[in-house]
Amino acid sequence: MSLPRHWLMKSEPDAYSWDDLVEEGEGTWDGVRNHRAKNNLAAMEVGDLAFFYHSNIGKEIVGIAEISVAGITDPSDPEGKWAAVKVKPVRKLARPVTLKEIKATPELAEMELIKLSRLSVAEIRPSEWDFILKMAEG
Repeated sequence: MSLPRHWLMKSEPDAYSWDDLVEEGEGTWDGVRNHRAKNNLAAMEVGDLAFFYHSNIGKEIVGIAEISVAGITDPSDPEGKWAAVKVKPVRKLARPVTLKEIKATPELAEMELIKLSRLSVAEIRPSEWDFILKMAEG
């Protein structure tokens, strides 16, 4: 078994927020129509962790979710070409980490969140993951 990988998954909070995921208990991450994001979804395994990022409104990492079901076909895709996963909430961050803070942190300058700003599902390096967790602690 490989080591768990880390991800960042963006959602517009007025469409699907952290609170929506918490209320549901488990949600399907679907509707992704970008090939790199699709490949990231397809690479996910059960037990991987993901930062839940509110895009457009807030622009901040607000929580941690766990991949609970991997390797499924996007139920919103009638042609069956796109990937999806199911996620469960793990915990809300002690405080949100904003995009502005991330951009101002040299240790995070190579993050896909910054380099590929339109990418909705990005991989997070272990060092980036740990650094953001420390930022969230205050």
